[in-house]
Order: sequence, then structure tokens, then C-alpha cells
Amino acid sequence: MASTTTGRSASRRFIPRESSVVEPYRLTPKLALRIAVLGGLVALVFGALFLRLWALQVLSGTKYVDQARANSFRTVPIQAPRGVILDRNGNVLVSNVDSTAVELWPADLPKNYVDRYNELRRLARVTRVPLYEIAAAIKRHQGDPVTPVVVRDGVKEPLVNFLAEHTAQFPGVEMGPSYIRHYPYGSSAAQLLGYVGEISSAQLKTLAKKGYRGGDEIGQAGVESAYDTYLRGIAGAARMNVDSLGHPRSELEVTTLSKPGHAVRLTLDVKLQQAAQNALQYGIHLAQANGQWAARGGAIVAMDPRDGSILALASSPSYNPSVYAGRVTTKELNAEGLTAKTAAQKNYPSLDRALQGTYPPGSVFKPVTALAAMQEHILSPYSTLPCTGTYSAPEDRSHRTFHNWDPNVNQQMNLPTALAYSCDTYFYQLGNDFYELPGARGQPLQKWASLFGFGAATGTDAGPESDGLVPTIAWRHARFTRKTDPCCWQVDRLWKPGNSIQLAIGQGDLLVTPLQMARFYALLANGGKLVTPHVLMDVENPNGTAVPVPAIPAPHGVGIDPAALQVVQQGLYEGTHMPFGTSNAVFGNFPVSISGKTGTAEKVVSLPGYLGVQNQSWWCGWGPSDAARLVVCAVIENGGHGGTAAAPAAAQVFAKYFHVKVKQAGPIHSD
Repeated sequence: MASTTTGRSASRRFIPRESSVVEPYRLTPKLALRIAVLGGLVALVFGALFLRLWALQVLSGTKYVDQARANSFRTVPIQAPRGVILDRNGNVLVSNVDSTAVELWPADLPKNYVDRYNELRRLARVTRVPLYEIAAAIKRHQGDPVTPVVVRDGVKEPLVNFLAEHTAQFPGVEMGPSYIRHYPYGSSAAQLLGYVGEISSAQLKTLAKKGYRGGDEIGQAGVESAYDTYLRGIAGAARMNVDSLGHPRSELEVTTLSKPGHAVRLTLDVKLQQAAQNALQYGIHLAQANGQWAARGGAIVAMDPRDGSILALASSPSYNPSVYAGRVTTKELNAEGLTAKTAAQKNYPSLDRALQGTYPPGSVFKPVTALAAMQEHILSPYSTLPCTGTYSAPEDRSHRTFHNWDPNVNQQMNLPTALAYSCDTYFYQLGNDFYELPGARGQPLQKWASLFGFGAATGTDAGPESDGLVPTIAWRHARFTRKTDPCCWQVDRLWKPGNSIQLAIGQGDLLVTPLQMARFYALLANGGKLVTPHVLMDVENPNGTAVPVPAIPAPHGVGIDPAALQVVQQGLYEGTHMPFGTSNAVFGNFPVSISGKTGTAEKVVSLPGYLGVQNQSWWCGWGPSDAARLVVCAVIENGGHGGTAAAPAAAQVFAKYFHVKVKQAGPIHSD
């Protein structure tokens, strides 16, 4: 009994803890604090999430539901009809024709490659569009599955009916409305009016920031390009239901109507334009009848000298711009000479010779020399100089002989007579006088030529234009260098007496455009003011109200002495009215008084199977002589003498403008 009690007491007694025994887990005050902080943070996070979800579902629920629904729709642009182009009298030069287009929705094509290929091959066969063109168009539209690919524009009713009857064979193919440009006057003013075509990838990079999209039809040349922002209108919009991959799941629903483009009214007179085109063909025919076999092209500019309004701008050969309307085929482009393969054979019909053709002007440049000589006080207009068959500059150590167009003439002439008779040797002497001026005077003939607008663009809105060339000492130094002319650069770069002598009669390296020359003759006609040639008259809304457009620069003077100008005007009047005038045979009996000047300019030309010198036939002038309303400048390429081809062509334009008939006075004796 005692032993039992003793053992029980021993088991309850305090025994010190061994250091090797681990202390059981227990919640300390420090640990409790940490757990409380962590719990608070968790509660705070869950509270924030709860409040955000409540805000999304309760406060903004309707808003996000609407956005989600909107994401199931895709907006598709609707083409806007382009604005019409009118002449000054309201005649329609370019319009639209309602048409039907074959459209392909790539997202609806069969997913199986073989089925997809077979359908596209069938589509290519029935539409007569090469398969590679369809494939290329589909590739351009990658990433936009709801914008249709236009396979062919301007399709006719039989094809529309066929595709409608065989819809099961052509999934994704539909008919859609479209507009095709229509040119009621055919090739008349084709280079000026231009054409439209699908925007290229290079153009899109530049124009995307202005709202242009892939597949847009934009102006590619001429007025169509220059005033595309007015003509193209504002596209409308439609929407369709799409799935999560963007594939269409409903019909299009129009949400915004398209707005037609503005009407662009030009200063052109379509009847005068047609007369100018016909006059070019008449001048070319005359040249060929006179043995000028290489005469195949030319240009005529008809302008109001008072403000620079272009009434006609003709270039030959021309082309029919309708080849760019609707389906464009290489075959049709080849037939019109609009590809690299056939352009040379057709004599480059896409070239606007009035703006981009550059020619030596010959004697039509002599009024420039006359004005410059009087302005520089190296010529007294009514003192006389010898007009002889040949001329050699006294200071020219090479003793080069320069010939007059009339080798039999030998008499003294004043300036008006020399202009009327177009005496070359008279102006050779002036050219040599310019050469003999002290170096400190510079090159005043070139300075005045530049002031008159030569050697630089006119600033016209009619299209891209060439600058031409007014040769100078600096130009020769830049043109002939050790690199460009290794054998002879040290001699060729020198400005010699012959350079000034040739320049004085519009020959040598001088190059001008017909538009530049018409602008200069407008200056002669209007009393010494330089105009800015332009074709834009105004832009109009569909309701006929005017749209603000940039103002055309006003005519400005260039510092010509009125007395000097009057002398030149007298000489050009005598050139058409005096028996010795070089265009008297054409204009001597014309019912309206015309003033003007002929020109025959030598130019080295390269033609198929031929390389040699041909004469460019020029005539420039205005009428009526004392109150000019129309300036006409004509050039017939390789057409011979100015009086035999260009002057009669210009007379046809004057006759149409003044509503009279041409009466040739007699046989033509002209430079």
C-alpha cells in the first residue's frame, strides 16, 4: 500500500524539461498579430473585388452589354459616286454610269483548298478575269474578311443572270452596285482629264492618313488626280453581323448614306477643245502632204490672255480613257499604246505634249530676244541692221557661218520688220551683242527669258509639266564635266559666241513647252503681265452651290517697258498683215485681226529606223490684235515650216472661237 502511494506521488512530481525535448506548438502574441494583419489584407482585397464586380454588373452593366453587342457587328464602307467634270458651259466631260460588279467575299469561300481552288477557277472562266489577278486581289484584302473583293466591274446582264442562277456553285460571290467613269467625248482632252484606278499600296501608305482605304478608286492622272479630294465624295457605311472570327452572318444594313463627290467645272470649252484636236490632225496632214513624213504629233494651247484660263489643251496622238473604266485589260491598253510594249509604236499617246513635251522654239522665241535687247539698251528698235543670207560673228575665231532661212534676202531692216519677216541674221547680230557684253552684266538674255517664265514650271493645275531649259554658263559647267564628258569637257563647257547667237533665234540647247510659250504670248497680248495658266473654274456641291477653293494667283507685271512691248506688238501685227509677213498668207484675209509669229526649229530626233534633224513647226499669236481675248500656240512635231503646218492649224482654232471661216490669202512663204 505504501509503495503504491509512493509510486503515484513520484509520477506527479515536477521534473525539469530536458534540453533535447522540442517544445510543443503554441500561439504566441507575436504570431497572433501577424495572422490578424494577413487576414485584414485578404479581407480588403476581397472587398475591393466585390465592389468592382458590383460596379461592373450593377452600375455599368448596360453600357458593357451594348459594347459587347456592337463588337458582333462590322462596319463596311459604301462607295460614293464620283463628282462629274464639266466644261465652262456646263457640258459634261466626265460622268458616272451605274453598273454592276461581281464581288467576292473571301470569308465565305470553301475552307477546303481543292474546293476553294475549283470555285475560283470557275469564277475566273465565267468572268474572263485571270485567276492570278483574283488571287492577288484576295491577298491584298487579307485581314479584312468582310470587305468584298471586286472581281470585275461593269458586267453585263447575261453574266449577272448566269451567276444568279448558279449561286450554289459560287458561294461567296454576289452582285453589287458600282459606278464606272464615262467619257462622252472620247479621246478629246484625254491627257488633261486623266482617269481613275484602284489605289496602289504605295499610294495607300501616303494617303491612308487622309482617310483613303484599300480598294478605293482614286484619280491616277490629270484633273481626276489633281482634284481627287473634291471628286471622290464621302463613302457611306453599312454593317453586318459577324461571328467571333469576323465571318459575316447577316446581310448588309445601310447605316450612313454615301455623299456624291463635288462637281468640278473647268475653264475648258469642249467645242473649242474638239476644234483644237481636229486642227492638230489638220496640221499634221498638211505637213505630211508637204513631204514631212515624220510629222505624227503635236500640241495646241488656247488660253484667255487676260487671266490665264485654258480654253483648250490638245495633244496628239491621244487615247480613249474609257479603257481604264471598269475591267482594265492588257489587250486594250496595248491597242491604245498605253503600255511599254506599244507606246513607242503609237508615238506615246499618254504624253501630254502641251505640258510635258519640250522643243526648241525657233523663231517664236525672237520676241524674247527683242524685248531683252531693248530692255538692256543694246538695240534702238527703229534703227536698221542688215538682213542678209549669212552671218559670221567678227569675234568668232572659228569663223562659223550662220544661215538665214531665206538665203536670197539682202536689205536693211528695223526691228518690227525683222520680226515680221523673221530675219535670222538680224537676230544673230543681237545674239552676238549679248555675248560681247561685259562679264559683270551677267547673261541678261537668259535673265529676261527666266522672268518671262521659261526654264521653270508655269504652276498650272492642268497636270505635271516639264521645266524646259534656258542654257547658261553655269548650266554648261554642270552639264559638261570630266565625268560626263571625259574627252572634251574643258572645251564643251565653255560659253562660245555661237551659243548666244543660236539662243537669240530660239535654237541651241533652249527647250520650252507649248504652255510656256502660250503664257509668254499672253504676256505680249495683255500688256506685259505674266498669268498663271489654269483649268479650274470652280467646284460645286451637288445642289449647285460653290465650294471654296484656293485662289489662282493674279497676273503680275515683270517690268517691261511699254514702249518696247508696243514695238514687238507692231512686228507681230505686221507678221500677219504685211505682204512680207511669214503668216500673212494664212491670216492676211482672216475676218478678225490676228497678231502672231511663225517658227521653224531644228531638232535632232530619233525615230524607228531614223536618226537625224527634223524641223518643228510653230505658230503663236493672239486675237483680236488690239483687244486680245484668245491666245493660240501650236506646234506640229517634225512638221516643217511654221507657216505651212502650225499657222493653218492655229487658224482653225481662231475660226471656231470667233465663229468665222478661214480664207487663205495666197501661197505660203515662211520660215
